[in-house]
Amino acid sequence: MATIDGVGIHKETRSFNTFTSCLTEMKEWLLANGITHVAMESTGVYWKPVMRVLEEDIPNVWIVNARHIKNVPGHKTDKMDSEWICKLLLAGLLKPSYIPPKEQRQLRDLTRYRNKLIQTIAAEKNRMMRVLEDCNIKLSSVVANTSGVTATALIDMLCEGRKLTMADIESVYHKKLSASPQELLEACTGFVEEHHVYMLQMIRKSIAQTQGLVDDLSKRIKEILIKYDNVLELLKEIPGFNTKVVEDLASEIGLDMSAFPSEKHLASWAGICPGNNESAGKKKAEESLTVTNK
Repeated sequence: MATIDGVGIHKETRSFNTFTSCLTEMKEWLLANGITHVAMESTGVYWKPVMRVLEEDIPNVWIVNARHIKNVPGHKTDKMDSEWICKLLLAGLLKPSYIPPKEQRQLRDLTRYRNKLIQTIAAEKNRMMRVLEDCNIKLSSVVANTSGVTATALIDMLCEGRKLTMADIESVYHKKLSASPQELLEACTGFVEEHHVYMLQMIRKSIAQTQGLVDDLSKRIKEILIKYDNVLELLKEIPGFNTKVVEDLASEIGLDMSAFPSEKHLASWAGICPGNNESAGKKKAEESLTVTNK
């Protein structure tokens, strides 16, 4: 549902389907009527296709926070909402939300998907540890990092269905390990059945495939950010900021700080600005916490 109004424009409301051809028809209708400002409510991901169709031809496309729009009283309909948003826009009572540039939005899709895949790998590694515990392999009890070189080599041997010997332990043993070779051998001795071997092999395959996707995504992200290498290198000088952290940071808040009038706006956009839920001098969060503790 779309409503147009303004100086020299006849007020009209039309309904359009969400297919690309229908959205294109809506854009042509808006352009034919000389529309320069469009405001729409931010609802899930449904605003994104509309934004993609309009942003290249209409100079001001505003995404408005639904909390900032007080609906008219009475029965709520799409037509009433459309006309109300149009009225608020004409009155200058709407404030656009910050929408990152197209390149940054695409970069954010890549980094967020990469983070999701990294979480998947971590979950698969935990699943592998549960399988090992099921057959009483206590590797996690004697090795601090089960993803380290030694632990990985031992798990690879177990995935082959081998019963480990002291020679196997000594072939991958590292002096920096806190556990002795004998302790490692005892930890790797259990009740490994054919079922466990199959499960370990499947999990290993899943981890390898997912890691391949992560590597491909990292390569794509690097290609997009190659022109900002000088800025990224400066950010890496911050303690704790490695390549991945810097790439995630660039995708989430961008590298153009002119979009944020102050550091407070940046903190609010990043979601680290604490809320103030206070009424009549009482902080509601603290009050509810006190009641809970009673």
